[in-house]
Amino acid sequence: MRIRCKPWAKPELEACPFYISDPKACKGQWQAQFPKAQPLRLELGCGKGGFIAQEAPANPEYNYIAIDIKNEMLVLAKRKLEAAYAEQQLPLDNVRVMIDNIMYLRECFAETDRLDRIYINFCNPWPRGKHKKRRLTHPRQLVQYRMLLDGEIWFKTDDDELFEESLEYFPEAGFRITTMTRDLHSEPTLRYFETEHEHMFDEMGKKIKFLIAEPDPSVSEESLRELLQYSEKYSERKR
Repeated sequence: MRIRCKPWAKPELEACPFYISDPKACKGQWQAQFPKAQPLRLELGCGKGGFIAQEAPANPEYNYIAIDIKNEMLVLAKRKLEAAYAEQQLPLDNVRVMIDNIMYLRECFAETDRLDRIYINFCNPWPRGKHKKRRLTHPRQLVQYRMLLDGEIWFKTDDDELFEESLEYFPEAGFRITTMTRDLHSEPTLRYFETEHEHMFDEMGKKIKFLIAEPDPSVSEESLRELLQYSEKYSERKR
């Protein structure tokens, strides 16, 4: 889907107190961007903010960073966050939003910026063979997250092929899958805040796939470093 240009989006974001205009300058010191240090959670590809605007105010004991690549999307997430916190009469102090190309995530995060959880909700499935390396769940991406992560990745999608191939990607990148379902909405104990896409796909009768993965302690640091090095070389070629 082509996103229509919104010339007002960037100025509105730059005037926002919880917008991070220079993420690279925060590398190694993300906790300093919040009033207090708390476990840090990341949403990759937050879109219009339907998920983060529910998740962050409901969990004030965590700090959140929501990332998207488009000003036009992130500004809508910013507005949703403002509305959600205002409705609940809460201080908007545990969430930050930023623009970034997630392929180069490690340019903005150091290994000292430990993450408690990463959310990947309905990312682009990139179905064409030569484009699959752009997937947010491709091993070249997952190994970047692995080097920052103390906790879990929560991944949701409606796309069958992406999900089935991601079941192979996670172990390749040093993760073990601890929870998995091909029909999330049939398992109420696993359901959590829904995104706009999830609601739309549910109404269409499409089953939502979901998994939780965590770092596999049996995978050696050496093998992870080798995969990370390969990932970074690929990213350099894409510039």
